Amino acid sequence: MIREQMEQIYSETPPADIPWNIESPPELLVEVAESGQVRPCKAIDLGCGAGNYAVYLASVGFDVTGVDISPSAVALAEANAIAKKVACKFVAADVLGGLAEISETFDFAYDWSLLHHIVPEDRNAYIKTVHRLLSHGGKYLSVCFSERDESFGGTGKQRHTPLGTVLYFSSENELRDLFGSLFDVAIFKTVEIQGKQEPHLMNCVFMEKQ
Repeated sequence: MIREQMEQIYSETPPADIPWNIESPPELLVEVAESGQVRPCKAIDLGCGAGNYAVYLASVGFDVTGVDISPSAVALAEANAIAKKVACKFVAADVLGGLAEISETFDFAYDWSLLHHIVPEDRNAYIKTVHRLLSHGGKYLSVCFSERDESFGGTGKQRHTPLGTVLYFSSENELRDLFGSLFDVAIFKTVEIQGKQEPHLMNCVFMEKQ
C-alpha cells in the first residue's frame, strides 16, 4: 500500500506541495557532513524522495546512492542531480524488501523522515538491512518523529496525515531498543527541526555499526 501511496504522491503532487520535500538540507545533516563527524565517503540515502539531500551531499564530496520506493520520486531525483550538475546514483526499490538490488557497502547511511513510515513490526528487518549495507565501522543517522510532537492530532502512536499516509511516532526507549543490538549509539537527542510549514519534534540518532 505504501508503494502505491508514495507513487501517487510523487506522480500527481507538484514537488513544492509535498510537505517533506524541502530543497535546503537540514542543519543537522549539514553539521554531520561538515563538522567531520562523517567525512566524504560512500553514502546511501534511504527514502531519498526527490533527492535533495543526496544532491547536497554529492555537492560536498560524497559518493551518494539514493533509494526510494517510488519510481516517480527517483525520476525527480535524477533530474534534480542533473540540474545541480552533481553525480548521484538513484535506485527505485523497497527498503523493506531487503534491498537485494544493492550489493555494495557504504560508509554512511541515513534515513531522514523515513522511519516514521515504517511500522514497528517491520522495523527490525529494515534495521538489519541498514546494518548489512554498512561497512565495518560505518556511521548511521536516523531522524523520525518523536511521540512528543503535536503534529496530526498530537496524540497516539499512529496518526493519519492529510495526504492519506499513516505515520508512527516513536519514543526514545523504542528506538534505543531497536538500534541497540546492532549499533553503538553515539548521539541521541530530541530536537525541534523546521518543517516546510512548522517545526517538529524529531528523534535524531547518530550511531556506528557494531
